[in-house]
Amino acid sequence: MRISLNWLRELVDISMPPEALAEMLTMAGFEVEDIEDRRTWADGVVVGKVLERDPHPNADRLSVCKVDIGGDTPSTIVCGAANVRSGVFVPVATLGTYLPKVDLKIKPAKLRGVASEGMICSLSEVGLTKESEGIHIFDESVLGTLKPGQDARPLLGLDDVILDLTSTANRADALSMVGVAREVVALTGATLRLPQAEKPTVQKSGSGSLSVKVLEPQACPTYIGTTIEGVKIAPSPLWLQQRLQSAGIRPISNVVDVTNYVLLEWGQPLHAFDRDRLVTVAGSDALTIGVRFARAEESLKTLDGQTKSLQEQTLLITANDKPIALAGVMGGEETEVYEGTQNLMLEAALFDTAAIRRSARSQGLRTEASARYERGVNLAELETACHRALKLMIELAGGTIVAQETADSRPKEAVTRTIKLRLERVNQVLGMVELEDDIGDLPSSEVERTLTALGCELTVIKPDGWSVTVPFYRYRDLEREIDLIEEIARIYGYNKFCDTLPEKTEPGYLSIEQAITRKLRESLRAAGLTELIHYSLGKPESESQVILANPLFTEYSALRTDLISGLIDAFQFNLEQGNGALNGFEFGHVFSREEEGLTEAEFIAGIMGGDPTQGKWVRSGREQPLSWFEAKGILEAVFKRVGLTIEYQPDRRDSRLHPGRTASLWSQGNRLGTFGQLHPQLRQERDLPDEIYVFQLDLNVAIAQLEQEEVLIPTFQSYSTYPSSDRDLAFYVATTVGVAELKRLITKTGGKLLESVELFDEYRGDRVPEGQRSLAFRLIYRADDRTLTDDDIAPIQQKVREAIVEKFRVELRS
Repeated sequence: MRISLNWLRELVDISMPPEALAEMLTMAGFEVEDIEDRRTWADGVVVGKVLERDPHPNADRLSVCKVDIGGDTPSTIVCGAANVRSGVFVPVATLGTYLPKVDLKIKPAKLRGVASEGMICSLSEVGLTKESEGIHIFDESVLGTLKPGQDARPLLGLDDVILDLTSTANRADALSMVGVAREVVALTGATLRLPQAEKPTVQKSGSGSLSVKVLEPQACPTYIGTTIEGVKIAPSPLWLQQRLQSAGIRPISNVVDVTNYVLLEWGQPLHAFDRDRLVTVAGSDALTIGVRFARAEESLKTLDGQTKSLQEQTLLITANDKPIALAGVMGGEETEVYEGTQNLMLEAALFDTAAIRRSARSQGLRTEASARYERGVNLAELETACHRALKLMIELAGGTIVAQETADSRPKEAVTRTIKLRLERVNQVLGMVELEDDIGDLPSSEVERTLTALGCELTVIKPDGWSVTVPFYRYRDLEREIDLIEEIARIYGYNKFCDTLPEKTEPGYLSIEQAITRKLRESLRAAGLTELIHYSLGKPESESQVILANPLFTEYSALRTDLISGLIDAFQFNLEQGNGALNGFEFGHVFSREEEGLTEAEFIAGIMGGDPTQGKWVRSGREQPLSWFEAKGILEAVFKRVGLTIEYQPDRRDSRLHPGRTASLWSQGNRLGTFGQLHPQLRQERDLPDEIYVFQLDLNVAIAQLEQEEVLIPTFQSYSTYPSSDRDLAFYVATTVGVAELKRLITKTGGKLLESVELFDEYRGDRVPEGQRSLAFRLIYRADDRTLTDDDIAPIQQKVREAIVEKFRVELRS
């Protein structure tokens, strides 16, 4: 919020420099992002009176003016503005003046042979507007008697300093001049002067009735409607226009400017309707102003000229049940105040923060009013702001208040709360403070002083304990004891507390889950894969997806259900950009809608393809894509590095993968994930090469397997110094029997002497029975205490042969 120092000084007795005030507010938690010293914009600009205006002898578009700027003799100034004329008062930049907004220093000059001793200024040259059609002419009827040579800055509103202040989200009270003034009073102990306005007198009139009907009292606890007849719309007085301009708001008319002025002063949004236009929209002179949520297919044309399609979560103001405004956000174009308005209906209301937030977002709007309602306005000062606005409207626009109706569902008790505060807890949280000659605990007197300065009422309930009643304007953010402790530290001064380090520190460490995840990442990178990151949002494609209620874009309106789709898109994109095949992996969360509700899980996925080798000259430049077994080998290298034992089982669940080249991965009976080659149809649709492989693993299952003690803590296994003996075993077996099943049976049957089993050959083709394949395994035998002989190995080998024949009905070849 932009804070005018002149305006602030009307509310608080302060004399400190702007820089000191900005530093004090920043240290108290209100960051001052910029100090805009407007006094420098027109330092050296004075009021001048044009005595004579003659055409330039050598230029058609220039004038030679005699200007009285308070000196002994009039100054000659050459001016190029078409609106300059004799007898008017104008701002004049005297010789030596520097205008920072146009980066110009005024020097004596000759323009087409005529000497010029200054410059008559436009508003753009002093920084008040971006563009100006001519010079600025002071209006004596508004400003009163003007004297040549007087400082022009007060007349232009450039005798002020603006602080650009940012408050935290919990401090809704700081979005008003009164709120900032209260904060300055708490920090400095200065005197606060709040603007007062008595309850206006209502003169009943029979020209039209007014009633208020709130259908959603939770969304609108209070609504005050006031009818004013006989107003005259005109420009606002200069002081009001300058106040609004310093806050970054464009002046419109006296009535509209008053609502904006009270918004800035008290933080209470107001809205003025043209009552005659309300009657036209309502279709009756008997007005019933209502508050309700929108219905399906309703629309409203707002003040920005846009026709809004209303949603059921949009809160509306209605006239005889017809929409006239977006409650707490923006008014409607059909009922806006214009230069011909004679009768008004002023709205002053309280709206629920959540209701306004949903309503504004549903329409993609954020206004000064909605920003304040979303944070929460002061529940207790609605009437004060309303009375203040009515007083200013009557003063500036005339008129008579003829009706006022209120619908109020606020609790009857005072809007406040009482919190117990312990001095022991204050010192425990905040620590030691610097006293006059020593350090020690914060005295109870300082606690009482700081909280009293904030407007709290304290009652001592026991030694070193208080019952604190918070002021109504801090009701929303002072809720607990810790909130009061924070306020004590803020007002007392963070810089007055001692810097102390904890007595003992503990070195940081990674949790088991973090360590395992880091190791998996390292292993995947070591295998030559690049880590990728994708959005967790995508297009809605299935009913199991979680759909966002209010997405930013349709393309990103659903949460992803797996990682593979994003990897395939990335692979295709890289090929289209000429970057070659993408070999990468991703850690990410996936979401789905199940019968028991919404679920979220974390997965690892990867994609591999193309020719990973360098130096293709040995193959005359021909590509040699990854085979299924090479891609599987990359994945197995990762598993071996982290210590996972994996079994592969045929799998056909994923329609995106090749039905004969897809396997489910299992670890100790738990399904870990899937590995396979992309389906030919999908590759053809995406114009992708043949050999592309993907995998997706459940990270939670992987962590559960890897966090077991025998995996986490490596144990030494003694090795034999005696030579090994190998035996080959070849046979025909049905293609439906997996290698993993065969290896598991051979290992179990071989016992302790069987060191390892390895498949070294597979053959399908001539002389192999239909529906079968030829497999050859190499069995390595070794003992720890001796060299094995044929008598040791033969019985075990025979037992293995008999076991596989009995269970899988294989036909032995060796």
